Amino acid sequence: MMGTPYCCSRRSRVVELIEVSATPIDTAALKRSLANPAAGGFCEFEGWVRNENEGHEVERLEYEAYAPLVIVEGEKVLAEAQERFPFLAARCVHRVGLLEIGECAVWIGVASKHRDEAFKACRFIIDEIKLRLPIWKKEHYANGDSGWVNCERCAGRGIADKIAD
Repeated sequence: MMGTPYCCSRRSRVVELIEVSATPIDTAALKRSLANPAAGGFCEFEGWVRNENEGHEVERLEYEAYAPLVIVEGEKVLAEAQERFPFLAARCVHRVGLLEIGECAVWIGVASKHRDEAFKACRFIIDEIKLRLPIWKKEHYANGDSGWVNCERCAGRGIADKIAD
């Protein structure tokens, strides 16, 4: 599918999976994996590599992650989403490595009995993943420069301390 997932967890009938992948994300396969006859709603989010950020022409992105902590903290995010917005199944895949313009960097899908839970859970998951997971993005610019983006967010939340443990 997406390559070897670093981890997955299945809790009773609710499926919650998070993985980090060095290969392109197969969004159609992921969507199919969440099919459930009890689901009346499905919501997905795809984060794509764009060609501009804050006035800089971007040629590609590079993602790095500390996978063991991504999985541990990511499972917490999915469990919190499940508590707040009960869903039937949710999955999240985040890419690592070099990505070109237009490639999918992150995919989240949520299947639920009703659309409201699917929308809210999907939004909660992407917002929390961007805030809490040790995944770092480096932008490569057309002028030859490059730079890491938003690395201070992990430092401010104690992520570096968790990695050191």
